[in-house]
Amino acid sequence: MKLKKAILYSMLLLGAVSVSAQEIAYDFAPHWYLQGQFGGQHTLGEVSFSELNSLNAQLGLGYQFTPVFGTRFSVNGWQSKGGSIINNTKEVWKWNYVAPALDLTFNLSNLFGGYKYDRLCSFGVFAGLGANVGFKNDEAANAKTNLTAATIKQAGATATYDPLAYLWNGTKTRLVGRFGGTVDFRLSDAVSLGIELAANTLNDHYNSKRAGNADWYFNALAGIKINLGGTYTTRVIAVPVPVTNAEEKVVEKIVEKPVEVVKVVREPIRRDIFFKINSTVISEVEGVKVQDVADYLKKYPEAKVSLAGYADAGTGNNKINDRLAAQRAEKVMNVLVQKYGISVDRISYESHGSRVQPFAENDKNRVTICIAE
Repeated sequence: MKLKKAILYSMLLLGAVSVSAQEIAYDFAPHWYLQGQFGGQHTLGEVSFSELNSLNAQLGLGYQFTPVFGTRFSVNGWQSKGGSIINNTKEVWKWNYVAPALDLTFNLSNLFGGYKYDRLCSFGVFAGLGANVGFKNDEAANAKTNLTAATIKQAGATATYDPLAYLWNGTKTRLVGRFGGTVDFRLSDAVSLGIELAANTLNDHYNSKRAGNADWYFNALAGIKINLGGTYTTRVIAVPVPVTNAEEKVVEKIVEKPVEVVKVVREPIRRDIFFKINSTVISEVEGVKVQDVADYLKKYPEAKVSLAGYADAGTGNNKINDRLAAQRAEKVMNVLVQKYGISVDRISYESHGSRVQPFAENDKNRVTICIAE
């Protein structure tokens, strides 16, 4: 039966309506790192610059306590050179050394620019103390013989000047102080490339010559840094949404015959996102699976997805595996939110570490299982 048209007046509340949205925050996580570097060294001396250059290498193990402050134990070494010219006689000699040191490191980019987990380029400084262990100084003995002869020829047989008064042999250990600067270029969460310049100072005996001042050598190194474990964690934070004022509206309602409601039945989907050992990086192939989940959530706005992160029991320990599993689930969540615009309130995630193994094959348990329904 037809009903007469009725005009219904609705008054919406005037004023502010408080709502909120959500986004992901990234917090620094303390972590260890390994570092390998290769380059060159220049030792101060009296001959030309190029004649006092030699090869240099360094290995390091560091720990970053805060976004700004860290410490590093490194072993630097290879070769140093010395040189002198007396009465047109030039001698250049070399010897080997190894120098373990403990440095304090400071990230200037985080200090002055605030912490950013994905900063492309970071600048830092360091300072430390160590021990320089020198050995194989045989060439200096030959140089002393030749330079002494040149000194006598120049000053006469009564000459007493000793051109290498601090000649040493065998193995000598000396205290070394050092400081320098670094530039790191981020390639991924785990890997970065870096350049390092360092100045090192020791006592006057290092190059066998007596000069009345400290001896110096300078290192220029380039290499790779590998972070062990996650460098940051994520959390969901509430963000205020601008307030809107309600308006008075006149709504015209026409009552007709009931409309049949058709219920849409959807089938849940499951996608298993697999990772490489000790990695949280989603490969291109696995990224297609994440897109499948995102397409499903866009097609069904009421659907939600649960993410469960795992690590394989065949490697690592519970502490490492708990962290890896959580980061793998978080990584999938971040891609859904940041790349595909899925609201975080439609996503839940959990970590099972390696205590639960969903697959019989060990390597398949490096996985995040996504179930959307």
